[in-house]
Amino acid sequence: MSSTTGKGIQYPQNTDNTRLWEQFQALAQTADNVIFGKIDRQIFTASGTWTRPANAIAVLVQVQAAGGGAGGVASTGAGQAACAPGGSGGEYAEGWLTPAAAGATVAVTVGAGGTAAAAGANAGGDGGGSSFGALITCVGGSGSAGGTASATVSIGGPNGGTGGTGGDFRVAGGDGGNGQCVSSVPLKYNSGGYAFLGGARRSSGVAATTTTGFNGYAYGGGASGPANGVSQASVVGSAGAGGIVIVTTYTA
Repeated sequence: MSSTTGKGIQYPQNTDNTRLWEQFQALAQTADNVIFGKIDRQIFTASGTWTRPANAIAVLVQVQAAGGGAGGVASTGAGQAACAPGGSGGEYAEGWLTPAAAGATVAVTVGAGGTAAAAGANAGGDGGGSSFGALITCVGGSGSAGGTASATVSIGGPNGGTGGTGGDFRVAGGDGGNGQCVSSVPLKYNSGGYAFLGGARRSSGVAATTTTGFNGYAYGGGASGPANGVSQASVVGSAGAGGIVIVTTYTA
């Protein structure tokens, strides 16, 4: 005969007459199912509702907020340049929850990437925050300011997303790179801010002509900014990357 623990692990009683290897085999098989169990992973790239699977043992929640969009740049005349900063990256957090703490259902919010600015010295949009109910929240990256036309100008990039709540582990989003022009030349270090689940987006790297930035890397990266050399038309900004929420449940 055999019995089971409160978590369902089967073990032999001292009245068993089965061979020793059979007892160990039964113990290993039931322990494997209970301790490691099965994995249920629900990935949200848009807002929705998480439903707790049956026989849940533990829940790992990963939350990534969206990245900020980059500003546009103004048209330039003789002796002028323009360079918009990059948008900043979204905040990330993760945490382990018991099934009871997670609840039966949870509203999941996934932040949208910050919008690209219209052509001209216009600001990019802020990235949206992402959350797993009120249990774990993350703040989106900020959009960058627009680039004005001047021979020499420096415009600071926005700080990365930070200030969310909950979880066991948290990483702020990366700052957007500055937009700077010196002696009518745009300096190209206006990269998009990194995110924990999305790398930093490089600047265009071309100095003297009109160049657009690049959309942020998924998930949660900020957009890099555009730039103008001398006597160029206005340029649009670029979009930040959307966030994501990943919920991994270990079940018996």
